[in-house]
Amino acid sequence: MTTLICTECGQEAQPLDWRCTACHSPLDFVELSAFDADAIDGGNFSLWRYGAMLPVEKRISLGEGLTPLAQVTIDGRDLFLKLEYLNPTGSYKDRGTVTMLNHIAAQGVTEVVEDSSGNAGASVAAYSSALGIRSRIFVPASGSPAKKALIRAFGGTLEEVEGPQHAKTEACERAAETTPYASHAWSPYFLLGQMTAAYELYEQMGHKAPYAIATPLGHGGLFLGLARGFTKLKDAGLIERVPRLFAIQAANSDPVVRGWESGADVPPVYEVQPTVADGIIVKVPVRGKAVLEAIRESAGAALRVAEGDILSAQATLAQHGFIAEPTSSVTLAALPQLRDMVPAGESLVLVLTGNGLKNVGR
Repeated sequence: MTTLICTECGQEAQPLDWRCTACHSPLDFVELSAFDADAIDGGNFSLWRYGAMLPVEKRISLGEGLTPLAQVTIDGRDLFLKLEYLNPTGSYKDRGTVTMLNHIAAQGVTEVVEDSSGNAGASVAAYSSALGIRSRIFVPASGSPAKKALIRAFGGTLEEVEGPQHAKTEACERAAETTPYASHAWSPYFLLGQMTAAYELYEQMGHKAPYAIATPLGHGGLFLGLARGFTKLKDAGLIERVPRLFAIQAANSDPVVRGWESGADVPPVYEVQPTVADGIIVKVPVRGKAVLEAIRESAGAALRVAEGDILSAQATLAQHGFIAEPTSSVTLAALPQLRDMVPAGESLVLVLTGNGLKNVGR
């Protein structure tokens, strides 16, 4: 069995621990398998084509991963769009949920809890139901009605919590004292699945790495997955360097941007404000320290975008045929800033993380 340890004190963790029991810091793997190109299952058209590199037994799959990489020109700039919103439940969360819940199911779990603004909750509800596991999803009472309906449709039980976004997390953590926590923010098994996005991009771009990648950033699971995945590819001698990684946040909720700008080791804690990019309203990013390290190690940056620019970018994407939710649209909203950092002619990938069909008519 893969060993988990605390990232701060080094204490070994149990398979269902969601954080260190001694110091409450995040957990991580002691070691993961090297990337082996010869082990790719070329006949599998899901993220399980990389199953040989994933220390998880596949009990179920909904066909997650292997999402399209589209080429488009917007405002005179050639771009690649990684369409993570075409995963089974309509968001990138499915990559991490499938590895996390397959691991949890292997421990004989019959019920889980999770907190979410919507996408992670829908993903956990869907995969839990497919595995015969009950799920209780803690959501903000003020959250998207469409996303709540989707959670119910997938069989999840809604626990609606009044107050700011972090209130749902606090309520869920109390529930996690007695029920296993399927946390997209805390689980290293969630990061494991996100690493496969890097492997796909490597294959889709002709067995090379893009120059730069921009992702929306809340807790940073996808961002860190990409950083780790491309690092594995570099360690295997398949690419020369990790792409420059750009973390994009809404100006109303930008702790990582503030940490990067100030040169801090961890993002500052402050009262974030509501934003149309509701999927990345995060007061305290669980792995904020690791995110800042990955930004700096890749010569990337953390950028903030304004509310009006987010909505304008969403409309622009729709006009080009891509139906992304506001959270996903922050990457295109950052294009004016990215132009100054990514030279013309170099490949730039914008990740579209959530499906805009969940927001149509709001």
